[in-house]
Amino acid sequence: MKRKNIFYWVAGIGAAAIAIAAAFYFDDALWHFVAQHQTATLGKFMRNVSRFGDWPSHLVLGFALLGIAWLRRNKKWMRIFLAMLVAMAMAGLAGQIIKRAFPRARPSVKTELRWGGPRFSTKYHSFPSGHMDASTAFFGVLILARRRVGLACIPVPVLIGASRIYIGAHYLSDVVCGGVLGTGCALLAAHFFLTPAEGEPLATEKPARRG
Repeated sequence: MKRKNIFYWVAGIGAAAIAIAAAFYFDDALWHFVAQHQTATLGKFMRNVSRFGDWPSHLVLGFALLGIAWLRRNKKWMRIFLAMLVAMAMAGLAGQIIKRAFPRARPSVKTELRWGGPRFSTKYHSFPSGHMDASTAFFGVLILARRRVGLACIPVPVLIGASRIYIGAHYLSDVVCGGVLGTGCALLAAHFFLTPAEGEPLATEKPARRG
């Protein structure tokens, strides 16, 4: 592994650790602030964002884009969209395992027991955010494959994460950890699906212009 790549990995892991630690530190303060600043209009908007920002919407979008790429016989985009779907599936599976291994009460649940509780009750599936890990994994691959297009889509997972906090489904740390999990799955999927075989152009490379 090149020194430059090692530096990026170390920097990324360090940034993720700092973000997670900061998120846990500000969990209660942010939740109390959000609870005291609820409005009917914003609440309705955030509930709709949360409802349509779950993995089924991403799944439909991913398969629709994959179908369009297939019809246009664009193998590069087919590989990208397939990687996006696989990354989301990986994040979803990993998230469900973590939810059951480390049950955490959602902020809206009135209980003194913050960690622990029924492993198969959705009321104790706060950690990590499934919405966030799925959306981050999905669009994370797109960022790795087509930076400009992917960066333009960043507001989608950010808004989804904010909506989950606003409606009392997750703490800040749940959302941040979901984002970190999704990013890891995106990197893994991109490594296997976007890394070409010998002599094959990168899926992240734009075709050379003719003329």
